[in-house]
Amino acid sequence: MHIPDGFISLPLCAILYIIAIIAIYLSAKWSRENLNEKYIPLLAVLSAGIFAIMSFNLPVPFGSSGHLLGAALVAIIFCSPYAAILVLAVVLLIQALFFGDGGITALGANIINMGVVGGFVGYYGYKSLNKIVGKYPSVFIASWAACFIAALVAAIEMAISGTFPLDLGIFYMGGYHAMIGLIEAVITVIIIKGIESVRPDLLAWNRKGE
Repeated sequence: MHIPDGFISLPLCAILYIIAIIAIYLSAKWSRENLNEKYIPLLAVLSAGIFAIMSFNLPVPFGSSGHLLGAALVAIIFCSPYAAILVLAVVLLIQALFFGDGGITALGANIINMGVVGGFVGYYGYKSLNKIVGKYPSVFIASWAACFIAALVAAIEMAISGTFPLDLGIFYMGGYHAMIGLIEAVITVIIIKGIESVRPDLLAWNRKGE
C-alpha cells in the first residue's frame, strides 16, 4: 500500500501533505491530553509491531504493494483514530527515510491512506457496529474494512494522477487487500483479546465504558 515517488501528481501530493500535517497536529494534541507513562509503552510496542508487519510486502501490479496495516488495532485499543495517525505517521516516516519503503513526495498520501483512513474507518466502524453485532465481531469487521478501504483510497489517488486506470487499480488493490484484510482482522481480534485477558486496564473501552 506504500505509494512510491512519482505515482502521485505533485499538486495532489501538496494537498495531501497539508491534510496529513493537520491530522498529525490533531494527533499530537490528542497525545498530550490522553497519554501518560502507563500507556506510552503500549503505544511504543504497537508501533514496533506495526513496523514489523509492514515489512512483509506483497507486490501489487502497477508498482504498489500489499501488506497488513495495523491502524484499526491501535485506534480500537486507544478508542481514538488519532492514536493510529500518530503511530502510522512515525512508522511511515522512518520507512520512507531509512528503508525506501514509500516515497518522500507521497508521504502525505501514505499517512492519509494508512493512518487517517485506516484509523477513522477502524475506530468508527468498530464503534458503530459494536451495539449491533457485539464487541469482537465489530473489531473483526472494522479491521477488515480499514485495510480494504485504505487500499481503495490509494488506488483512487493514483488513478486521479494518471498512474493507472481506476477500474484496474480498484481491482488489484481492492482484491489483494480484501484478502489481506481477513488476516489483519484475525490478528487484530487475537491481540485485543489477549490484552483484555491479561491487562484489561490498558484497553480504553474498559475505561470509557464502550
